[in-house]
Amino acid sequence: MRNAPTILHLDMDAFYASVEQASKPSLRGKAVVVGGLGPRGVVATASYEARVFGVHSAMPMAQARRLAPNAAYLVPRFGLYRSISEQVMALLHELSPLVEPLSLDEAFVDLEAGEVAWDAGSARSVGERLRADIRGATGLSGSVGLAASKMLAKIGSEQAKPDGLVLIEPGTERAMLGPMSVRTLPGVGPATGDHLRRAGIATVDEIAEAGEDELVRLLGRAHGQALYAMALARDERPVVAEREAKSVSVEDTYDVDIHDRLRVGMEVRRLADRCVRRLRAAGLSGRTIVIKVRRYDFSTLTRSETLRGPTDDPAVVREAAARLLDSVDTTGGVRLLGVGVSGLADYTQEDLFAQAAGEAAEILGEEEAAEPVAEQEAVSERRWPAGHDVRHAGYGHGWVQGSGLGRVTVRFETPWAVEPGRVRTFRVDDPELEPVDPLPLVQG
Repeated sequence: MRNAPTILHLDMDAFYASVEQASKPSLRGKAVVVGGLGPRGVVATASYEARVFGVHSAMPMAQARRLAPNAAYLVPRFGLYRSISEQVMALLHELSPLVEPLSLDEAFVDLEAGEVAWDAGSARSVGERLRADIRGATGLSGSVGLAASKMLAKIGSEQAKPDGLVLIEPGTERAMLGPMSVRTLPGVGPATGDHLRRAGIATVDEIAEAGEDELVRLLGRAHGQALYAMALARDERPVVAEREAKSVSVEDTYDVDIHDRLRVGMEVRRLADRCVRRLRAAGLSGRTIVIKVRRYDFSTLTRSETLRGPTDDPAVVREAAARLLDSVDTTGGVRLLGVGVSGLADYTQEDLFAQAAGEAAEILGEEEAAEPVAEQEAVSERRWPAGHDVRHAGYGHGWVQGSGLGRVTVRFETPWAVEPGRVRTFRVDDPELEPVDPLPLVQG
């Protein structure tokens, strides 16, 4: 590890929800939940006001509605999120050639490689200036962690939330980590945390005290050795600049092991659809479908199938993933599932399987790493997703508050308005109302 806190981790605060609040004056300071609004919808992001009620990402939308019935529930606008992310990433690239994006709203930066920081004082100045530049360009806040390693910089940004900066001085890492929960360390989810707790290990200090051999016995060699190194604040991973993608994949880790085979199959179908969203967003297709299954005992299995040609058809990927799942024994429970596509190309072929011809799903937007996206609205309502932008010939720019029973309710306001806008209801086929692109958050 280096001896100066020159690795920066930026994490935008409640990114999707914050974008929605910034673009809709009537929602500022209010509980906002972004995700899919269908019966099997999942929360992508919740504003800090919604988190007070216990709403969090990856929660079933039905549960979120029970916890926060008065929140605003909106369908994601990934095109807008992506454009704002590009603005933020451009600011990071001004600092250093070594920028490692983790998602639309999160990235590591090697400040030393950019020769903009060499000690704690210069690193803090860069971090504060970055936060101010992001607010000036987008109107949004981001939290920054600065440390001598990637692991600690990420922990720092989490401590800084929301809208703050935490710098961890080299040499203080062990003392800072010691009393923290084992869940602070990367890769320690609810299941691993419970497993360690049953062994009498609840804090990072207790991981270090247990020793590497005991952790290997409890968790297996790879996981045990990695966790012991992290408890000692050892992390030599470099910041790696963007590379050409060799595969596109998504995966989810579940708080409670899944035992129901039908549920496992449904999760694989959902992951396949998410993977295709990413493929399409990148303008890619692929020939090899891969599934990943981590079982209750932490054993991990992968299965793959290579098609006759590249595809980005969701039905084809779903069917291939389902066939692969049939060859995996999930008895005892599953804690992680993943679906990926490799053998990438920048073109596609027609459907490879005749049975898929009538099953291709219409996909709205893209979903981020870390955060599952919901089922989309019924076909009859797709034209007016809640939260999306519209324009009326007489009233101007607005956004959809809700639709159903042949009606659509719109609030007419722009991101730059001081006061909330007025609300009007129209027929869904009103010729004067049309979907439009979002307005910029900052008027310039």
